[in-house]
Amino acid sequence: MPPRNLLILAVAILTSFVCHQKATERRFASLVAEGMDEVADSYVKDIDRRQLFEGAMRGMVQQLDPYSEYISPDDFKQFESSLDQEFGGIGIMVDKNEQGYLVVFSPVLGTPAYEAGLMAGDRIVEIEGKDTREISIEDSVKLMRGAPGSLVAFKLLQGEKSEPTALTLERAIIQVESVAGDERQMDGSWDYHLAVDRRIGYLRVSKFGKQTTEEVVQAMKGLQGSIQALVIDLRGNAGGLLDAAVSICDLFLDEGVIVTTRGRNPEKVLENFSAHASDTVLDPKLPVVVLINHYSASASEIVAACLQDHHRAKIVGERSWGKGTIQRIIPLEKGLSALRLTTATYWRPSGRNIHRDPEAKDEELTWGVVPDEGFIVAVTPEVATEIVRARRERGVVRRPTDSQGAGSSADHREGTGQELADPQLKKAVEYLQSELPAVPAA
Repeated sequence: MPPRNLLILAVAILTSFVCHQKATERRFASLVAEGMDEVADSYVKDIDRRQLFEGAMRGMVQQLDPYSEYISPDDFKQFESSLDQEFGGIGIMVDKNEQGYLVVFSPVLGTPAYEAGLMAGDRIVEIEGKDTREISIEDSVKLMRGAPGSLVAFKLLQGEKSEPTALTLERAIIQVESVAGDERQMDGSWDYHLAVDRRIGYLRVSKFGKQTTEEVVQAMKGLQGSIQALVIDLRGNAGGLLDAAVSICDLFLDEGVIVTTRGRNPEKVLENFSAHASDTVLDPKLPVVVLINHYSASASEIVAACLQDHHRAKIVGERSWGKGTIQRIIPLEKGLSALRLTTATYWRPSGRNIHRDPEAKDEELTWGVVPDEGFIVAVTPEVATEIVRARRERGVVRRPTDSQGAGSSADHREGTGQELADPQLKKAVEYLQSELPAVPAA
């Protein structure tokens, strides 16, 4: 047979194979559509086709892994705002009290709520005419959020008042901070020095968003020349953006691999992220501790593993979660909804996979991040809860006349208060103090 005919035959066979594969894929798609039609037409109750579609999408990805998901249009807006670190609202953190009312836990500095005088402890009785005792925190938050420039009406009880005050606020873009310090100062800003030893800086990173790196850089600029050591607290940080984790690591390193990603074939590196000397902002001799716990995951583990493998920081606390997978956001319906799909895994500079296989045992050292030898500090659930509570209290923005505000405890400033009730932070401070010149703490 002439070579030309062989080529034509080969192309025809390949085309037939591809068409067969496509036909098989479309057959499954048509079967799903057929099933939805049957349910919509024959189910004992009327059911919305949108509801069926979203249920089918969720069912499809639920069998993949715990981190892949379908994100509906309503949830996608909230998801995007969490990564952008901004949304339209009035700027308060809230909780429920024993009477069921919504209570202001803290206003966010510089927001409409803060400028209007809302402070910790104020009780919100109504939002847009709805009694807050009859709606959940989640529904209350939805009522308060909205387009910047739009209005939202409240009734609230402040201080010892027995009659609620009517108040209308104009929503604005609320910037959500992801980097906190040790305690609030009198003007509401963060103090990034540890109160127990002001030679030590303290940055608590709650998530890795688009603004996180810049927040860290600005905090470090404020600390420049006034600290001799640094604590980075990643406890409870469930992760966020890969780019943010990489850029944070780059602040500490002049060179070397930060993290690699790999797909279905674990032997093949998809992406290799490395440090650059031009992005390093910290003194390479500055002693650093990274605090982690069981709920430090994903981007937190990238940072901890990178700094540990490069011997740039001591890791203190408890073993991390072991979530080393990358979820790619795939927009659907022209950006109205999306698939959050696991497409790769994170590998630390040492070449170990961060992700914990479902079959892996607790004692295996092949997943997650384990604190350095001698620096494992386990805490009971009760102590962990108290650490979170105490930290939350120290972040409240209060009225200047509130004697219970953050920074008012003489015991705390003497080093015998809340900080030392935190065994993991205490271990970090003890190590850093041993690395510093033997002079009295400021």
